[in-house]
Amino acid sequence: MAKKRSFSARLARAIIGLVVIWLALSILAVAALRWIDPPYTAFMAEAQAAAWAGRDSNYVFRHSWVGLDRISPNLPLAVVASEDQKFTGHWGFDVEAIEKAYALNQHSHKVRGASTISQQVAKNLFLWSGRSFFRKGLEAYFTILIESLWPKRRILEVYLNIAEFGVGTYGAEAAAQRFFHKPASRLTRADAAALAAVLPNPERLSAAAPSHYVQQRREWILGQMQALGGPEMLDEIDAYPTRRR
Repeated sequence: MAKKRSFSARLARAIIGLVVIWLALSILAVAALRWIDPPYTAFMAEAQAAAWAGRDSNYVFRHSWVGLDRISPNLPLAVVASEDQKFTGHWGFDVEAIEKAYALNQHSHKVRGASTISQQVAKNLFLWSGRSFFRKGLEAYFTILIESLWPKRRILEVYLNIAEFGVGTYGAEAAAQRFFHKPASRLTRADAAALAAVLPNPERLSAAAPSHYVQQRREWILGQMQALGGPEMLDEIDAYPTRRR
């Protein structure tokens, strides 16, 4: 009996030790990424592995990191207008949107999400796709770390560089070059709204050949961008750098 208790105690200590090490490493990783630009993400790896496993010869990986000062202010405004209008004021979670989504999902077969930009950064950087409670718990944990350790400007910069805008196309620069044949710094309001319009489902929606749905969503986003006050809204909250004249 004593041996069993001793083994159980050692096992418990080992598990606690591993958890403490994982927590420390995860905090260090998030802290480091405040300054280090991630060249790759968990979501990119998952998508690329799926393409290789399916032997998709048409899959092409496109990604090129650019700083926020080399992305047209129209694009961060468009994604805030489209994805997370409370981005500048929340602490990582839009509680009202979560409550609404939960209520709607109780009576609908189509699951509605309520992820903020911060949550999407956490998921895309560190996790895998899926809706399990375990994954959502990890997403919440990394979201809290990101909001605690990064300024809003950095969260936007990372999001705009890792978001998927088309199959295999990640980040503003790759999307701008692929779909509009121009650098991200020259994206117009309409270009930015079109890119933001496909974010809910970039594998099926196209910014270059917009469907009727994408066109309607683009026009709605343009209206929301105007209602939010234009790119100056982002300058006022220090979420965007001072634009070069």
